[in-house]
Amino acid sequence: MAGSEEINANESKMVVPLTTWILISNFKLAYNLLRRPDGTFDRHLAEFLDRRVPANSTPINGIASFDILVSSLLLRLYFPSDTPTLPDFSSPLFHHPFPVILFFHGGSFAHSSANSAIYDSLCRRLVHHCSPAVVISVNYRRSPEHRYPCAYDDGWAALQWAYNQPFLRNSPNSNPNIFLSGDSSGGNIAHHVALRAAATSNIILSGNILLNPMFGGQCRTPSELKLDGKFFVTLKDRDWYWKAFLPFDADRDHPACNPFGPKSVPISGLPFPKSLVIVAGLDLTHDWQLRYVHGLKEGGHDVKLVFRESATIGFYLLPNNDHCHVVMDEIRNFVSSNCH
Repeated sequence: MAGSEEINANESKMVVPLTTWILISNFKLAYNLLRRPDGTFDRHLAEFLDRRVPANSTPINGIASFDILVSSLLLRLYFPSDTPTLPDFSSPLFHHPFPVILFFHGGSFAHSSANSAIYDSLCRRLVHHCSPAVVISVNYRRSPEHRYPCAYDDGWAALQWAYNQPFLRNSPNSNPNIFLSGDSSGGNIAHHVALRAAATSNIILSGNILLNPMFGGQCRTPSELKLDGKFFVTLKDRDWYWKAFLPFDADRDHPACNPFGPKSVPISGLPFPKSLVIVAGLDLTHDWQLRYVHGLKEGGHDVKLVFRESATIGFYLLPNNDHCHVVMDEIRNFVSSNCH
């Protein structure tokens, strides 16, 4: 067993920069410590290990941030600014339609937060590349303490709040250009919040941006069997997180996990937004992500797939590789092309 783990570690070192390998390997080590075999989670240790950063009202590299509470839900707002105050959204900088990116962090529904350092950096990168974007990072409730549908409900509350803020509109009668985005479990949340908006409300979204979205199902796919344990993640890891998030009596074909599976509701005919889906070829669940793209197309929806064959999970967390730069350009182009 030790020899197999060493081979897999060496294989993963060959495809990512050393700094990325150290970052993701440290996450994996911490995650293994936090998950308990009985399905519980060491939240106190998780909070201790999570490197967090405060909001900065004084701009850093031209980007400022503020934390606000919507009921008990924390949101962190990022925006380009030269002064330590909320910007004037009627200023010339924001006169043309500017994007509002509602971002859901990853962590398999259980880890990280809106103020985790690694996601704070990613949100700043989104502001920089999509400037003059406003990014709103959502500190949704996490499993296993808060199972399905808590994270979706928090995402929906954040979307309703953003959609109804006059300061995020170009004019009183205009709709805000809201994009939903997230990585891993955050990508899953973005899909389900968008689905709720399309099915139950008059909220019009400008687009969805999903990075390595976390989907799955009961059957094992070729990518799962081929990549199990080779690039940071194992099937045992994935199964634990789904069991911790889904309802107690649910299997992995629950629509939260398998949005186009045997128990899902068809989405053809719904006003679902355009989607940009980023898939890493060395993510063991990439078959499920490709099935998701196929499901959107089968439902008649507009979706662009960006498949990075030699990328692993988390490649976008550090701007030290070509995959990250290409994907940031794709996101910028998608956002700029879909602002109404």
